[in-house]
Amino acid sequence: MFRWKYPLLLLGGIGVSNIGGWVYLIALNLIVIKETGSALAVSILYILGPLAAICTNAWAGSFIDRMNSRKLMIALDVFRAICIALIPFMPSLVYVYVLAFIINLGSAIFEPTAMVYMTKLIPEKDRQRFNALRGFIDSAGTLLGPMIAGLLFWMGTPYTAIHVNAVALLLSSLVILLLPNVDSLKRNEIEERITWRMIKDDFRVVLRFSRKSTYVVKVYLLFCGTVVFMTAIDSIEAVFAKDVLFMSDTNYGFLLSIFGGGIILGTIINSVFSKQLALNFLMGFGTVFCAIGYLIYYSSINYYSAAIGMFIMGFACIFTNTGFLTFYQNQVPVKMMGRFSSIFDIIESALIIVFIILVGGAAELTAIRPVGLISSGGFLLLGIMLYVVVMKRERRSYFSSESSV
Repeated sequence: MFRWKYPLLLLGGIGVSNIGGWVYLIALNLIVIKETGSALAVSILYILGPLAAICTNAWAGSFIDRMNSRKLMIALDVFRAICIALIPFMPSLVYVYVLAFIINLGSAIFEPTAMVYMTKLIPEKDRQRFNALRGFIDSAGTLLGPMIAGLLFWMGTPYTAIHVNAVALLLSSLVILLLPNVDSLKRNEIEERITWRMIKDDFRVVLRFSRKSTYVVKVYLLFCGTVVFMTAIDSIEAVFAKDVLFMSDTNYGFLLSIFGGGIILGTIINSVFSKQLALNFLMGFGTVFCAIGYLIYYSSINYYSAAIGMFIMGFACIFTNTGFLTFYQNQVPVKMMGRFSSIFDIIESALIIVFIILVGGAAELTAIRPVGLISSGGFLLLGIMLYVVVMKRERRSYFSSESSV
């Protein structure tokens, strides 16, 4: 149990941050919907994240792989908390977008930093179970976050919920402060090493690794494709619930809690049977059924049918996320993980922007339901492709407990 002391502490910090993140996301969506009533305006919120990633990823990976990851995570949590706390005081929606973009800049650096830290902290033999438990913590956030958001909307306003997220990020930074330091580089060594020439050399390192590990890159890019589809479809999900199914803010929050319930059930199965469930099965099964959940959701005619789709989405996505995260941690060397993810995330982020504009624009010009159904159908086709690739018999060694790192 002692060896799980710090992983459990890390999971607690992730849980607090995740709850606040859901409250922030729902509140920001509802603020924009109330101000504009436009699906395209909401879609812009979803563009800010990948746009921030494009602005940072060219150099962030080189920085992350040489920076003290624990200190960087704490600094980014505090920075984002301050920015989020300022949102309710913005004089217009334009300033809200600008501040949300700055927050996304911090998140674009935080996420790969956290991945590097987790990979260094967690032994390889414990990664699949840790990722399943992380999914459970995420699911608790997904369940509690929307419920808390719904209660906050009932008692106050979305701006009250925004402040809750700022507090959650500060609490997360305090938890990370209690975690061990897994890096040995000193600050002055880092500052001397970070140059544009170094960034170019790092790009070549990632390129060489990618040429040697073409199957790993193929799986990674296919999974990135599923993320692109999910993000684009999610950009109109709140508007579908509000404008097509006519849900109240509180009911929409509880609908997302049902999504969290699906994740909880999936996480329990993943945790209990972590040794029996192969990584390729988790990825293939999860992606296909997640797409089916989206199809059911955008086919729904009332709250209850939408809830079924949401539950399936939550149940299935935990399988694919657990499988992919473990596969990624086992196959990509931790010493270059920040650079690898940052460089390939530029491609993912660019595609997300394009797809969100297409989906949001189409929903604005036509109707939300058919756009959601067509997009979900494309997601299903990509999920089937990923299933075929990962389930090939001759590639099973990539998904065994042994790492190629």
